[in-house]
Amino acid sequence: MPPTLLRLLPPLPPGLAYRIVGRALMLQDVRTNTVVDFMNDAIPGFDDPALRRLTLWAAVAVLGVSPHGQAPGLPPPSPASVRFAAIGDMGTGRTPQYEASAALDAQRQTFPFTFVITLGDNIYGGNSARDYRKKFEQPYKALLDAGVLFYAALGNHDSPNQRMYKPFNMNGRQYYTYSKGHVQFFALDSNYMSPQQLAWLDAELRASDADWKICYFHHPLYSSSAYHGSSVELRRVLEPLFARHGVQVVFAGHEHVYERVKPQHGVTYFVEGASGQLRKGNLKRNTTLTAAGFDRDLSFILVEIAGDVLTFRTVSRTGMTVDSGVIERVAD
Repeated sequence: MPPTLLRLLPPLPPGLAYRIVGRALMLQDVRTNTVVDFMNDAIPGFDDPALRRLTLWAAVAVLGVSPHGQAPGLPPPSPASVRFAAIGDMGTGRTPQYEASAALDAQRQTFPFTFVITLGDNIYGGNSARDYRKKFEQPYKALLDAGVLFYAALGNHDSPNQRMYKPFNMNGRQYYTYSKGHVQFFALDSNYMSPQQLAWLDAELRASDADWKICYFHHPLYSSSAYHGSSVELRRVLEPLFARHGVQVVFAGHEHVYERVKPQHGVTYFVEGASGQLRKGNLKRNTTLTAAGFDRDLSFILVEIAGDVLTFRTVSRTGMTVDSGVIERVAD
């Protein structure tokens, strides 16, 4: 969108505001802090630095934001912001996985995430060195070569031996925790939620002083997919811990669709099991659970956490944004 068109943006009614994040133009409901419309690549990225500055500062003049998406006078995004991607059920070694991984790498050029969480079913159909090459190392070579780290959770099609595979950063553990800045991640093994794992999770969540607590695993506690649906038994044991210890966001896979579930007991649940395989048309329509869903193509999720705000964007294999929004942390 050229700067001259930016100047023609219409005034908005009370409660709505324009926002620029990178090259994307958002229409935001300031009362609920949600994105109601989204235009990706609205601000062109010119090779000429002078043209780039002209475009960005036209945005400042018209929309009242800085080139970094902040109001004038505020500093750019904190270098402590945490950027990552989430993928699930990807390890097929087939062409669609390679196409989705290429789209993920293309997004990194404008959204420089530093790590990826995997939501299980990382390697389908074998556990040989050839399987790891064909179904992980080759499709994600560009990301691995760039130093992007992967932190895996195990799915029902995965060998437990994957915990020994160095690029998955599990370090021999079937469940584990790690921190990135002010965010603590808890990777669980939902294939068997043993008493030992539950006790470990309870203790780790209780001891955590992180601003953001994010859990991820394979089987979704809530799902509107017709194939499996919600993992109700797992929900009974995990959801009380999430609510008690202030977990804000949970990611799962297993269903070969994308779904964002309406917040349940203060937790936002994402299902992303369509990064390598798809069950086209599998989402049930008109359910009370779904906030947003996409079952027409492969997809992945991009996430940035800066301070008390988490911004997410779900992107299809073709590069189309199919869902986006903001989650705000409620202070303790």
